Amino acid sequence: MAPPSAIEVEATSDTSAIVIPDPLTINGVPGRRAKSGRLIAGTAAPANSDMFKGHGHGHKPMAHRWDRKLVCKARNPPHYVAGLLICRPDYLSHEAASRKGNSLKGAAKYLKTPGLISLGGGLPSSEYFPFEELHIKVPSVGQFSEAETKESGVLVSAGKYDLIEGNSIYDISVAFNYGQGTGAAQLLRWITEHTEIVHNPPYQDWFCTMTIGSTSALDMALRMFTQRGDFILSEEYTFATAVETAAPMGVRVVGVKMDEQGLLADSMDEILSTWDERARGARKPFVLYTVPTGQNPTGATQGLQRRKDIYRIAQKHDLYILEDEPYYFLQMQPYTGQSALPVPPPTSHAAFLSALVPSLLSMDTDGRVMRMDSFSKVVSPGSRCGWITASAQVVERYMKHADVSTQGPSGMSQLILFKLLDEHWDHAGYLDWLIHIRLAYTRRRDVILAACEAHLPRDIVSWKPPMAGMFHWLRVDWRKHPRARDKSVTDLEEEIFMASIRHGALVMRGSWFYADNTVEHDTMFFRATYAAAPEDKIQEAIRRFGDAIRESFGLEQAR
Repeated sequence: MAPPSAIEVEATSDTSAIVIPDPLTINGVPGRRAKSGRLIAGTAAPANSDMFKGHGHGHKPMAHRWDRKLVCKARNPPHYVAGLLICRPDYLSHEAASRKGNSLKGAAKYLKTPGLISLGGGLPSSEYFPFEELHIKVPSVGQFSEAETKESGVLVSAGKYDLIEGNSIYDISVAFNYGQGTGAAQLLRWITEHTEIVHNPPYQDWFCTMTIGSTSALDMALRMFTQRGDFILSEEYTFATAVETAAPMGVRVVGVKMDEQGLLADSMDEILSTWDERARGARKPFVLYTVPTGQNPTGATQGLQRRKDIYRIAQKHDLYILEDEPYYFLQMQPYTGQSALPVPPPTSHAAFLSALVPSLLSMDTDGRVMRMDSFSKVVSPGSRCGWITASAQVVERYMKHADVSTQGPSGMSQLILFKLLDEHWDHAGYLDWLIHIRLAYTRRRDVILAACEAHLPRDIVSWKPPMAGMFHWLRVDWRKHPRARDKSVTDLEEEIFMASIRHGALVMRGSWFYADNTVEHDTMFFRATYAAAPEDKIQEAIRRFGDAIRESFGLEQAR
């Protein structure tokens, strides 16, 4: 038995009286879906976000295009530096511009031809899939704890032929077969709606497409926008894997100075305004990679004005922004101190969304932001499922790459996520879940802050309470160390790190997160996470780290 093999829309009733709010809200989703008709998407059915977006975007501008020709302006004639031609190139790399995509998948558009019998695609028959049913126990809305789920969780189920039997719009026969690089239409619809509800990008031709996680998305984005010998910009302390992803491509990272709100727009402006191509041996950077919320490793969160300033500088210098936001929904309640009353949680979905710092995507009038989202930090990292949002042109290039490399996320993961997010929780239930983990991470953050207050020597170690994410960034005043005149900051950092290991606590060395390890640094940090360890273990680990600090600095041990 085989389900339909293309996307169809089946009208179910008269929907002329339905009014859909603009911009889209959670309450407007059922009406939009009713107006659109029942989604029927079969095996490897091609889909894109335009199928699921509202019609209220026509007044918005179109995104800028990033495929300008190799043109050197008269005031900046071509010249060579270290064998490199320095002039304004095509923004898209040669690799990205030359990708043609998967020619075989292009034939999928013909599957909607009435009466067509397909002997074309090399899709295995679902009758040979050794899976008949899938059952997963998940939390009921509002009863999210492990204990509640074990006691009263709901069993969601998927059958092999639910689609053709009319039980669901997505089933095992479709999900467990080959698919498109965009991901399945069924889950892409939910992702597109979610993006519109939360961010409502202010230009017309924005699209979403699925990824197998943000690290892979970053790898593909760098291949799209850089070439060997280029520099990109990032925070001076940045996600180590981002640096390690760029390095084999011959792409180096310039660190932008930071404060408690993360990346400083003025520092970025100064770097770009004073960029000397001959001295650097490279053209002026075109790409900014940033983690605006709960930044890894520093835990810093860019405020609204800071994000506006960063975007303004990006416009001034014509930068393309890679907005990596795995921690966006881990924005926590304001920290009020140990003795103060906690701030009441959001009382509605609208209040929760309005409490979030607006994304760079939400202020992107030019289409110069690729936002990378992921389920890794809010549902499960093992799902290996995320998505990007960018202009249609950029997404089209990304899709062509995905179709001949990563493909889409695992169909098994997509089916599980669809059952949980679309059929079981829907958009409202998902926001309830996000509010739940907001409060859970707030409690964990407060535990580690209380432990630091209790166990760390405040004249040596200082910190700012994180507003979001999983990380607590501890600054150590290494100049007060008795051997500060004889040892380098990195040698002392190593000494403290090993002392902490001997005392039985692992924290990460700040130097592991340098954007550019060839630049001399005169600060010392350690990164601790409050994400996974039980609360009592968090407290004990910080106590042990405090003992290691005191031992290294020759201070009297705490009692």
